[in-house]
Amino acid sequence: MTRVTASFSRRLSDLLVQIYPEHDQAILAQQITDAFWPAGTHRRKQGRKPGNKLWSEKDSVLITYGNSIEDQAHKPLDLLHDFLIRHLRGVVNGVHILPFFPFTSDDGFAVSDYYSVSTQLGDWSDITRIANDFHLMSDLVLNHVSSQGAWFTNYLQGKSPHDRFFVEASPEDDLSQVVRPRTTPLLRQVETNRGEKYVWCTFSHDQVDLDFSNPEVLLEMLRIIRLHIDKGVRILRLDAVAFVWKEIGTNCIHLPQTHAIVQLLRLLCDFTTETLVLLTETNVPRTENLSYFGNRNEAHAVYNFPLPPLILHAMQSGTAQYLREWQAAMPPAQLGCAYLNFTASHDGIGMRPAEGVLPPDEKTRMIDTVRRIGGLVSMRALPDGREEPYELNCGYFEAMRETFDGEDQYHLARFICSQTIVMSLEGIPAFYIHSLLATPNDHEGVARRGMNRAINRHRWHYPELLARLADPGSNQALVLSELSRRLRLRAQQPAFHPNATQFTLRLDNRVFGIWRQSLDRSQSIFALHNVSSEPVNVSPTEFNMIAEETWTDALTEEILATNGPDIVLAPYQCRWITNAG
Repeated sequence: MTRVTASFSRRLSDLLVQIYPEHDQAILAQQITDAFWPAGTHRRKQGRKPGNKLWSEKDSVLITYGNSIEDQAHKPLDLLHDFLIRHLRGVVNGVHILPFFPFTSDDGFAVSDYYSVSTQLGDWSDITRIANDFHLMSDLVLNHVSSQGAWFTNYLQGKSPHDRFFVEASPEDDLSQVVRPRTTPLLRQVETNRGEKYVWCTFSHDQVDLDFSNPEVLLEMLRIIRLHIDKGVRILRLDAVAFVWKEIGTNCIHLPQTHAIVQLLRLLCDFTTETLVLLTETNVPRTENLSYFGNRNEAHAVYNFPLPPLILHAMQSGTAQYLREWQAAMPPAQLGCAYLNFTASHDGIGMRPAEGVLPPDEKTRMIDTVRRIGGLVSMRALPDGREEPYELNCGYFEAMRETFDGEDQYHLARFICSQTIVMSLEGIPAFYIHSLLATPNDHEGVARRGMNRAINRHRWHYPELLARLADPGSNQALVLSELSRRLRLRAQQPAFHPNATQFTLRLDNRVFGIWRQSLDRSQSIFALHNVSSEPVNVSPTEFNMIAEETWTDALTEEILATNGPDIVLAPYQCRWITNAG
């Protein structure tokens, strides 16, 4: 048995009192440590203290499915590894492989077996091979499992322990306040060996919610996490974590027990000999999202969910007003914490994080523009029965095709600018593979698969992709080449450390500008981004370019005088003006 030291034991016990007050805390604490550190493993004598050394300016992440690249001849994970080595070594050093387990729906998020790699992708050796070359992130799909997997089958048949693994409710219960990201009915009627039951399905009827009020569910998840760690995973993404605890009569999101579970996972991660990063996925408005930092005792990192809609609005409208106002009010991440910045992922462009930031008429203009481009809109159900837009379904490269005023000649420049903003901000930048590859909207995929999100989940035929990348005039080659150049350059700038100082500049509304300063204060970067189709002049007097320093645009190597003429930003041009040569 793993010996439990006093400080660790006390902190663990305090959390268990919050989560499972009716259980024997000592027994449960020992079960938890045995599940997370089984025979042959051990933990640190002291937990890691919060700091800024878990990441650096050299860190960036690729987001991809295990089969985003395929050729019908080789294992997709082998092809992904080949693509990473050929084109992204030295560009990104982290890879988030979306759920790579056997599944039945939702492109992997209805997991039927957490202990296996889908044979359609490869096997654990392929996962470990990628983990040997890149920091690997995996999905811990905490909230639900497939209705067609062994766990739920055992539940229906009354087999222990899974007969108590799922949330049951009644249509007579007060479920009016429950927050939903979908419009499907919350409860699903099923026949069990104990008669008719209604199970809780936050996302779909093929994704049945686990009952974390049963500690056996938590223990099983800890065993799964240990397996991932042993296979090389170092970043744990807690999918849909906000929904994991249910209490009838509440909104069933962000409940105190949910936060206590995240704190428990953070405690375990802080005591592992392996260096782990805990990332929460909570696609909700800002205050709710930031709550998952806790008091430096929950997630190491949270997704910066407002960025996708706010950057999209800035690029389509030609004004950075709302993006700037939002960024100016954002707190710096606490010590030991970081933002994960992105514009696109396997999901759509979430609209909930824009609540209270973008006026309704501005959101309507975005929606109209995305629809005009050929994008789609997914809805969510409100407690009063109404529906509202939940996300825009459109590839981010395609979303830059037009502005509110229509098409122009700046599609490519507009998109590059949008991604450069992500590189410039405080935090760790992450890029969806279909952004790096300028992938067009996959309308055929939508028609074939019958779901809006398929529009942004294209599967490249590898020979075709390689041919596109070999053609210097293709969108794929142009985008990947320029974004790779900027990411390599970014990795050389200490002022882009994820926790480096950041200040939002008050400039022309067409320019989104921020000042970054390295942790040792040796380097400053004024990152300027023209989000409009018009040239903009910015006077050096509008920001603090110290006269005794030599200032250079790192992106162009142009030397800029502090007492010289205005700095000109061409349409959608970005500048990284730095005092470090």
